[in-house]
This record gives sequence, structure tokens and C-alpha cells, in this order.
Amino acid sequence: MSVIFDPQSLRDLAAKIGHEFSDPRLLAEAMTHKSFSNESPEVDAVKYNERLEFLGDAVLSLVISEMLFVACPDQAEGHLSQMRAALVNKQALAQVSAELGLGGQLRLGRGEELTGGRDKDSILSDVFEAVLGSVFLDGGVDAAKLLVTRCLGPSVAEISKQTPRLDPKSRLQEILQARGRMAPSYLLIESAGPDHRKTFVVAAMEDSKEIGRGEGPSKKLAEQAAAVHALDVLEEA
Repeated sequence: MSVIFDPQSLRDLAAKIGHEFSDPRLLAEAMTHKSFSNESPEVDAVKYNERLEFLGDAVLSLVISEMLFVACPDQAEGHLSQMRAALVNKQALAQVSAELGLGGQLRLGRGEELTGGRDKDSILSDVFEAVLGSVFLDGGVDAAKLLVTRCLGPSVAEISKQTPRLDPKSRLQEILQARGRMAPSYLLIESAGPDHRKTFVVAAMEDSKEIGRGEGPSKKLAEQAAAVHALDVLEEA
């Protein structure tokens, strides 16, 4: 694949995204994975999308937070945080990216291409955030809001209808104690990633036995996810 995107391909992709770029180079940068830049002989001239991903992550958090704040006027901060985490997790954003057809247009290095990089949730979710960052730089916050509303608005509307229940950690403790079992504890298994996008993996433990495992952008949310997994296991038992 050439280092420079064909202008018509960029216009077609911009049309799918729903934003007419004043500076198409921003979109080209958003669609360029680091592996492509590293393997290109013109490496100094090829920008890749990690900086735009960093920006898009912040823009997405802001826009989704505002949407939830408006849609759920009676919900507490904790429940709003849980809803936001459900909306912007890696799998959800990868699905949005797939619906926009971003995977097929990515500029990837040979190694990532051979290992199925176009279908990896991590790469697909990152490229959506990078595209959002490019839209924000090119068109401002209103353009970014339009993209997020188009892609995630239905999910926000759906999740805002859900009645909050007792949080998963409290429900797990309540159920275990009702069955005469020990209260759960939580063990950090792993933390990985750059400071602005750390991922935590936590196990829900009953004494020394693991009963659930979860992942999240903070230890608190990873613990909630581990409790959800443990609750699912208990329901199936």
C-alpha cells in the first residue's frame, strides 16, 4: 500500500464517517497504525495515529459524559460512570469502528496484517478514537459531537432507560452471604498500558478461590466487572 492515500479513497471514507475534512491529512494520519510507519522507508514523513487516539479518547469521554448527564438527570455519579464505561469499552468501540468500515481502510504494517490486525478489537477501538480526534481538530467540538451522536447515540438512549440496581460488588456480597458463604475480596492481577490508557485486570476472590475476573480502565471499574462475572457464574451454578 502506498504511503499517500488516494484522494478519492479519503473522500469516500470521510463520507462514511459523515464529516467533510478541510485537512484530509488528519484523516490519513488517523488511519495509519504505528506498525505501518515503523516499516515504511519514509518513516520520518509518515505520521501515525497514537497522538490522535490520545486526543480522541478525551473527546469521547467528554461527549459521552455530557450525553449521559443530560439523558439521566436523576442518576448518581457512580451509575453514570458505570454506564460510560459500558459505552466506551474496547469491544463497543471496535463494533462502531467495524460498522464504519475503518478496519478495511487502515494502513497497517506487514506483521499486523499477517496476524489479523484489521479485526483486532484493540486496533479497531483505537482507530475510532483517532478518527474522532481528527474530526475534533478539523471541525471542532460540534463536529465531534455529531460523530459520537451518530455512532453511539442509540446506545446512550438504550442504556439511559435502564434502572440502576444495587452495584455488582454489593449484590455479589449480598448473595454470597445469603448462601452462608464468605464475603468476596478483590485481587489486582495485572495493570498494563500507557498512563493515559491503563487497563486493570482484577479477580474476585472467595477466600483463596477465584470466582470471577474483570477488566476496566480503573481498579474500581475492573472490580465491578469481576463482580459481574462472578454473579454470572453464580447464576449458572
